[in-house]
Amino acid sequence: MGKNGKINVAVIWGWKWSYWLLSSIRDDDDYNISAIISMSDSWGSTGILREEFNMLPPGDVRRAIMALSREHEVVKQLFDYRYEKNCSVWWHNLWNLIITAMSQITWNFDKWLKQVAKLFKVRGRVIPVTLELSHLNAKLEDGTMIYWEDNIDVPKHDTDLKIVKAFLEPQVNANKKAIVAINKADVIILSFWDLYTSVIPNLLVKGIKEAISKNKKAKVIYFCNLMTKPGETTDFEAIDFIDTIELYLWKNIIDYFVVNNWYISEKLAEKYKSLEKKKPVKVKNQEAFKGKSYKLIEADLLHENTFVRHSYDKIAKVIKDIIKKS
Repeated sequence: MGKNGKINVAVIWGWKWSYWLLSSIRDDDDYNISAIISMSDSWGSTGILREEFNMLPPGDVRRAIMALSREHEVVKQLFDYRYEKNCSVWWHNLWNLIITAMSQITWNFDKWLKQVAKLFKVRGRVIPVTLELSHLNAKLEDGTMIYWEDNIDVPKHDTDLKIVKAFLEPQVNANKKAIVAINKADVIILSFWDLYTSVIPNLLVKGIKEAISKNKKAKVIYFCNLMTKPGETTDFEAIDFIDTIELYLWKNIIDYFVVNNWYISEKLAEKYKSLEKKKPVKVKNQEAFKGKSYKLIEADLLHENTFVRHSYDKIAKVIKDIIKKS
């Protein structure tokens, strides 16, 4: 526990839907939150800016700031604002332009991030997993190499081909602040979303998985995705997600594997299948989890409306229940 008697929670995440996980615990005064953010994004506005200005990608940091801001609704509207298409900067959201300017003024990622967090009343800490530039690459089962995160995230190759190896080029070292946050953590949460382009890139940074492994007091929780994604987790079942995580994190480190067991309507499942080639993730075979070092938790995590996403309240309840039982 922290000096103030609060529980130190380190959330290792990337990309937009992890916003829901951070939002679910933001207002709980029992937690000191550290959001450790992937730095491999090369898509869209972020990709353009990081190449032109030789800067760390700002996109995932933006989402963490939005999720943890005490003024999150206003900040979200501001940071997501994009200019009209007939404008010269229409491709970029306002946050990326602000951060690019600040990076040119200070040339110190940590310094400006601290100022931004203060300005927007962020509860907790937003910590880039590394302060060094690198790109995420992947090797497919037929030997094909896919370079840069955006080409993995939005595949132009045959999505039936499995990824057999993900790696950073060049290899980079962990941000010292990320290591400190993991060392102090009472709970370490591996967030859901894109397996190879959001979660695993953090584990590829030198020093991160070692720090998680060395922290024997922390409970490590991995929340599984609700849906598969073509090109990354095509046809995956729940067991495939955690088996893949353990390839990069090592076995016997995760304590709890949380999987949604609530029913996704046939109508919505068919919509995802036809439009995005996605399917609900399930525990298909209970026998596959026997003898594992982690505990499988099946729980209702679903917020279903016109699309599928995790529920704030249900995530928060699972986390609190695990902490109480630990």
